[in-house]
Amino acid sequence: MKYKLLGRSGLKVSELCLGTMGFGTEAGWGADAATSFDIMDAYANAGGNFLDTANMYKLGASEKIIGDYLSNQDRDYFVLATKYTLKDNITNPNASGNNRKNMMRSVEQSLKRLKTDFLDILYLHIWDDITPIDEVLRAMDDLIRQGKINYAAISDTPAWVVAKGNTLAELMGWSQFVALQVEYSLLARTPERELIPMAKHFGITVTPWAPLAGGALTGKYLRGEKGRIKPESNRLNDRSEAITKVVVDIADELGVSPGNVALQWTRQQGFSCIPIIGATKVDQFMDNLKTIDVTLSDDQLKRLDEASAIQLGFPGDFFKEEAVRNNSFGGFYDRVEKR
Repeated sequence: MKYKLLGRSGLKVSELCLGTMGFGTEAGWGADAATSFDIMDAYANAGGNFLDTANMYKLGASEKIIGDYLSNQDRDYFVLATKYTLKDNITNPNASGNNRKNMMRSVEQSLKRLKTDFLDILYLHIWDDITPIDEVLRAMDDLIRQGKINYAAISDTPAWVVAKGNTLAELMGWSQFVALQVEYSLLARTPERELIPMAKHFGITVTPWAPLAGGALTGKYLRGEKGRIKPESNRLNDRSEAITKVVVDIADELGVSPGNVALQWTRQQGFSCIPIIGATKVDQFMDNLKTIDVTLSDDQLKRLDEASAIQLGFPGDFFKEEAVRNNSFGGFYDRVEKR
């Protein structure tokens, strides 16, 4: 495993992040504690150090399992990321959302479950559309000054909100967001419209969740496996099937699994990207790990890009029009270095 810098920080994290939403058997699925320990052992033995969880993954069981595991490990080796926002009860109106009060109480509860004195990364989990972003960043900066978290990050939030937040943070001398977690895969490319260009501009690392589209890109639905997916899911439609067939074809060419191809595609998109790989079985993790030895050719990337292409809409597609490029660059578009 190699290491990447997270955003505009000096924090070194492994090139694949281990997602732990499946740690725990609540809701009738997931890995029990022993299996979760085995997965984390396999990840650490491969050089992995970047763990991703959240306060309400498996009703808190994910954090508890990680806390028990880290109690017998070198805590400082691991870069531990968790999230706040999601409700942990329905009797307190401030036990959910992005407000400062919920952030502070949620972090304290996460620290107890994780059996640690500090979090390496705290994500805002889902934008609530009511809390001022300056309230969020000031509160995160206070937690950083208190030594309870080391870095601020954000997930599932509009690009304009993140951009405003990092601009305010730079102006005020607060800690800026270093990571952006969004759904991104060959089946979900809409972040390319605003979120990913914004992240590139601010030097934020993108950490995609569901980079395998819930397993759809492994080809399991082509094989007739349905699992827990809803029949109306867009991961089962004709477009998704066509994209997955291209993934499977390229996997056969390379002699690797379709999941390796889909994960590697996210890693070769020209921006700082660390996909989150979730696993509830050791063999699933070991297969995902093989991704680090895969390289897609220009032709293979082109085939995947064409199969999964989306309309960027305005202004993304407008900027690509030949007339617009000619007028904006005076005929020099192909001869000018792009950022």
